[in-house]
Amino acid sequence: MTDQVMAAIDGSQFSEGVCDYAAWASLALDAPLTFLHVVDNHPQTAEADLSGNIGLGSREHLLEELSELDEKRAKVAQEQGRLMLKDAKERAIQDGVAEPGTRQRNGTLVETLEELENEIRLLVVGKRGETAHQASEHLGSNLERVVRTLHRPILMVSDTFTRPAKVMLAFDGSKTTRKGVEMLAKSPLFDGIPVHVVIVGAETGDNRSQLDWALATLREAGHEAEGAIRAGEVEAALRTYQDENDIDLLVMGAYGHSRIRHLLVGSTTTAMLRKATKPVLLLR
Repeated sequence: MTDQVMAAIDGSQFSEGVCDYAAWASLALDAPLTFLHVVDNHPQTAEADLSGNIGLGSREHLLEELSELDEKRAKVAQEQGRLMLKDAKERAIQDGVAEPGTRQRNGTLVETLEELENEIRLLVVGKRGETAHQASEHLGSNLERVVRTLHRPILMVSDTFTRPAKVMLAFDGSKTTRKGVEMLAKSPLFDGIPVHVVIVGAETGDNRSQLDWALATLREAGHEAEGAIRAGEVEAALRTYQDENDIDLLVMGAYGHSRIRHLLVGSTTTAMLRKATKPVLLLR
């Protein structure tokens, strides 16, 4: 099945938010929804040093027991995954999705998503995974690798669903963010949602011209749109604008130019994602 919303779920606190945001996106885009759970079967038990004073037979016996334990863990993980997928499917049906699908795969999340990339229209993920540290600013290592690897829009969500009522696009006039404006303008995901376009930089003729183009593009498509040019450090300026205007969802280009380019290739993006308390849509 191609062109679908895919939601990666695990046992983390973000799974319910992932389910609800994925259901919202599926309904808004009129696209099929599939929940994905990946079981990483890498052994959790460190390989013990069983040499020394125990006999060969004893060592083989212990290795057999360790192997059996790994097999049992794998079976338990598979069953946990099936239950998670079942719950996610039921939740999505309650949210109004007619026939959500489920898939369980073995392997790593990043490799699995790479294999499925051509089927994905939008990927929905939580900020952290179940094994991540619970510090509020921790960014799951899986998420960072997924963002750097996948060439699809990625919606990173919070743990509680809030229907987006205002959207903000971090804009710098680059090819990626101009595509972002055009995508926002025509995507049914943002129908009826006011869009704020923000450039972080100096009040120059070029920046004003870029902003005017973005606003005109959005308004021609029927959106209520407003924009601003803010001076200062990119992350702080965007966050301040988001707080001042009660923005529910931030849209960013994964790669751009000027200072916003560093939002993904440098520390600014990582910081932006770490500190995010509301969903962030990353465009590629």
